[in-house]
Amino acid sequence: MISIILGLIFIGFTVFAVLPSCPLAWGPEVISFLKGFAPVFAAFVGLICLFIGAADIKDKKEAKKEDASSNE
Repeated sequence: MISIILGLIFIGFTVFAVLPSCPLAWGPEVISFLKGFAPVFAAFVGLICLFIGAADIKDKKEAKKEDASSNE
């Protein structure tokens, strides 16, 4: 229950901080952060996808070898 309340408080603060009519008006800074963060995040996700794909190929090869040895 506390996590839901804290989540709502943080979301409310975020909306308050980003709106241009509010005193903080952090909208442009948030956009700048997202512009800089997006390429780094995309590279990180791509690297993780490569590792997962390589592990999947390795698992399929091992499963194929195991099926071949159990059929003999």
